[in-house]
Amino acid sequence: MSNFDTARFRQVLGHLPTGVTIVTGLSTSGEPGGLTIGSFCSVSLEPPLVGFLPAVNSRSWADIAPGGSFCVNILGAEQGELCWRFAKDSEGRFDGIDWQKAPSGSPILPGAIGWIDCSTEQVIEMGDHWFVLGRVGDLHCEDDVSDAMTFFKGKVCSVKMG
Repeated sequence: MSNFDTARFRQVLGHLPTGVTIVTGLSTSGEPGGLTIGSFCSVSLEPPLVGFLPAVNSRSWADIAPGGSFCVNILGAEQGELCWRFAKDSEGRFDGIDWQKAPSGSPILPGAIGWIDCSTEQVIEMGDHWFVLGRVGDLHCEDDVSDAMTFFKGKVCSVKMG
């Protein structure tokens, strides 16, 4: 497959809308960390499992992975600034953010339309990404949500609910 067109692959798969989340956790020194993820999915109801795919070279995931837990923050349509803040590999992502602790201690971001607190069950290398499997320990969603954030064709979009 040396002639495989990765740009075309990315273009075609960009036509599939995906939800936008920020996965957060704590480093071994207790510092909050996180990264924007567009590859989050439900895996199993019994037991309750979810998964996501950070890049193998993600420093953000490497910082929080040893903690053994994470919180998936589901973004609403108006959280574009937060999405891009956590998408960039930079310091100070949590500057000025008044976050709350999930039961695991992982950050719950203000304005998230839902959150899923997990313990890490398994991490498997898959190509240029990790597949992180998490067991759901607790979760919450807001009842009055009307818009969700999605990625579509490389851009952040809003999906109207109801």
